Amino acid sequence: MAVDYAVIVLYLAGMLAMGWWGMRRAKSKSDFLVAGRRLGPVMYSGTMAAIVLGGASTIGGVGLGYRYGLSGAWMVFTIGLGLLALSVFFSARIARLKVYTVSEMLDLRYGGSAGIISGAVMWAYTLMLAVTSTIAYATIFDVLFGMDRTLSIILGGAIVVAYSTLGGMWSITLTDMVQFVVKTIGVLLLLLPLAVIKAGGFAAMKAQLPDDYFAPLGIGGQTVFTYVLIYSFGMLIGQDIWQRVFTARGDKVARLGGTAAGTYCLVYALAGAAIGTAAKVLYPHLGSPDDAFATIVKDALPVGVRGLVLAAALSAVMSTSSGALIACATVAHNDIWARVKRAAGTGAHDGAHDKTHSGARDETHDEVRGNRVFILLMGLAVIVIAIALNNVVEALTLAYNVLVGGLLVPILGGLLWKRGNAAGALASVAVGGLTVIGLMISLGVLANEPIYYGLIASLVAYVAVSLATEPTDPELLTAWRARLAGRPDGAADEDGPESDGPEDDEAGDTAVAVARILAPFPATGRA
Repeated sequence: MAVDYAVIVLYLAGMLAMGWWGMRRAKSKSDFLVAGRRLGPVMYSGTMAAIVLGGASTIGGVGLGYRYGLSGAWMVFTIGLGLLALSVFFSARIARLKVYTVSEMLDLRYGGSAGIISGAVMWAYTLMLAVTSTIAYATIFDVLFGMDRTLSIILGGAIVVAYSTLGGMWSITLTDMVQFVVKTIGVLLLLLPLAVIKAGGFAAMKAQLPDDYFAPLGIGGQTVFTYVLIYSFGMLIGQDIWQRVFTARGDKVARLGGTAAGTYCLVYALAGAAIGTAAKVLYPHLGSPDDAFATIVKDALPVGVRGLVLAAALSAVMSTSSGALIACATVAHNDIWARVKRAAGTGAHDGAHDKTHSGARDETHDEVRGNRVFILLMGLAVIVIAIALNNVVEALTLAYNVLVGGLLVPILGGLLWKRGNAAGALASVAVGGLTVIGLMISLGVLANEPIYYGLIASLVAYVAVSLATEPTDPELLTAWRARLAGRPDGAADEDGPESDGPEDDEAGDTAVAVARILAPFPATGRA
C-alpha cells in the first residue's frame, strides 16, 4: 500500500499547489467567481463534467449498479440528460447575462422582487450539497488510511477549503481539470475493463445474475421518472451549475463544451453501473451496495493502479465539494449579505461612475477579499455540519426537492414566458417550496410524491398569479431581452469589458448606455 499512499499524498499536494497558483490569477471579482469568463472548450468541458460527477455519481453509481444492474446507470444518466438540455437550450442565453448568481438573473427578469427569497433557497441547497459531498471524505479516507470519520472530514474539507479560498474559481477550474483526467483514467480506462474482465466478461456476468440486472428499467419506471424530475431539472437551475456556465468564453463554448460534458456523463453512468454489476458477480454478499466501489478497488486492482483509482474517487468528491462551496459562498455574499448591507445603507453603489482608478482598484480588492472570506466561513460551517450530520441521502434529497419544487418554474418561466411577473414568481417559490416541505414531513423525505405535487402547485401558482396581476414593466422586459440576447445595450461586466470575444468588445464600448438602461432597476444583485 505504500505506493498507493504515495499516489494519494502527491495528488493532495498537487491540489494545494493548484490553489496557490490560482491565487495569482484571481485579480478581480470576475476572475475569482467565474474565472474571468474566459474558459475555452477543453477547460470548460472538463470542469463542467467534474462538478456534476461527484461522489454520489462514482461511489453511489457503482452501488446502484451492484443493487440493480445496468439500470443503476439511470441516476447519473439523468444528470447527463439535464446537462445536455441546459447546454443545448439555455446555456448560451445564460452566459450572455453576465451575472454571478441565479438570483441576479431573477432580479433582472422580475425587477428585484424575487431575489432575496430565491437566494435563501439556493443558499440552503448549495450548503447541503457541499455538506453531503464533504461527508464522503469519511468513506474514502477510511478505505485509504483507516482514519477516524471526524478526522477524515476535517482533512478532506480543509484541503478543499484551502485551495478554494486561495484562488476561487481559477483554482477550482485547474483542480477540476486534474480531477477530470484522473477520473477518466482511473474509472473509465482502468477500473471498468479490469472489473469486467475479472468478473469473466459480460457473457459470464449475464449467466450468473438475474435477468433484471440487464433490463433497461430494472430499477423501476417510477424511480427513473423521479430521477428526471430531481436531477435533470436540478441541472437546469442549480447555482453550482450556472456558475460554471458563467465561466464560458462565449456562446459556442457554453453550448458545445456543455454538450461534450453531458455526453461524457452518459458514458460515465454506464461505466459505473457496469462496474457495480461486475462487483455483484465477484462479491455477492456485501453488507451495503455502497461498499462495492471500495471493495472491488481493494481486491481487483494491482498496487499503484489501486491508488490512482482511489484518487479518482477522491477527485469526484473534491470537484463536487469545491463547486458547491464556491456556489454557496457566492450566494451568501452576493445575494444575501450584499442585500443586507444595501438595506442598511452601507453597501457600495452599483456602477463605475465617479470612481478614481485607485478607488476602483480598492473596490475590486475588497470584492475579492469579501468573497474569499465568505468561502472560508462557509467552508468551516460545512465541515462542522458534515461532522454532526449522519443521514446523507435524506439531506441531499431534501435539498434537491426544495430547489426544484421552489425555483424550477420561476426560473424557466422567466426564460420562456414573457407574461410571467414578480408576483407570480414569488407565489411560485412560496407555494412550491411549502408544498414540497409539507409533503416531505407527512409522507417522508424519500417519498416520490412531494416533488410531483410541489412542481404542479408551483406551476399553477406561477401562471394563475401572473395572469391575475399586472404584467412586468415593458421597460424592464426590454432591458431583460437585450441582456438575454447579448446585444451591446444589454450587458456590462462590473469588472470592465472583456477582450476575449467580439460580444465583449462591443459591450465595453457601450458601458454608459448600459448604465442608463439599467439605472431604474438598482436591485440587480450587484454589491
